[in-house]
Amino acid sequence: MTKIRLTLSYDGTHYHGWQVQPATETIQGRIEGALRTITSAGVDLVGAGRTDAGVHALGQIAAFTSDTHLPPHTIMRALNALMPADIRVIDADYAPEGFHPRFSAKAKRYVYVISMGTSVNPFLYRYCWHIGHPLDITEMATAADTLTGRHDFKSFCASDTDIKTTIREVTALRIEQLPLLRFMDFGIAGDFVRVSIEADGFLRHMVRNIVGTLAAVGRGRLNTQGVSDILAARDRRSAGENAPARGLFLERVFY
Repeated sequence: MTKIRLTLSYDGTHYHGWQVQPATETIQGRIEGALRTITSAGVDLVGAGRTDAGVHALGQIAAFTSDTHLPPHTIMRALNALMPADIRVIDADYAPEGFHPRFSAKAKRYVYVISMGTSVNPFLYRYCWHIGHPLDITEMATAADTLTGRHDFKSFCASDTDIKTTIREVTALRIEQLPLLRFMDFGIAGDFVRVSIEADGFLRHMVRNIVGTLAAVGRGRLNTQGVSDILAARDRRSAGENAPARGLFLERVFY
């Protein structure tokens, strides 16, 4: 049996997230279906992260085990021929001994895009949260420092999640204001905020809840002490709104 590692990029707009679910279009389901056609056998595809409905990925990592004799790049070409254009395999290789996409990962980085302009460019509306008015970037950055480090992030976790621990270490949380976003080598002008968060692991809805809370700070509805209080409360009801899925990207998985 051979284990093959895939690097994936996808637009999550039309999918109900990564994980296979009955009678629903998912990223994992689409790829597993294509792999069944290629290998003539059932395949279990394991991903580094279970992105939610509507969330995108620039560098999702996944792996599967098969007795196929096809080399990785042949499988990559076959997958891209069978899958819809909004899911692409951008690299494929043999996985090293003992590799697991999720458990072998040392860290992941997510990026979230907010538009503060009065309108959203039609090429970007699927990929950002349109707030439509200025945010206080300085205050957001100060509040973000409160969330950096090893903490219990239960207040920023989906309330219906059943996991052993809600402690995670956020190693970087950056807030940048950008006057331009690059798209297909065009520069699209606007007033954007890019939130980049890197951690050893993420809870369900953690990034979107953090972004929603930081946006409340940027709007003047919350201050840095309030964010500290939310963190200490360990109660999802105390945090800000859950930012929309469309602005979130899984950018990179580190091994």
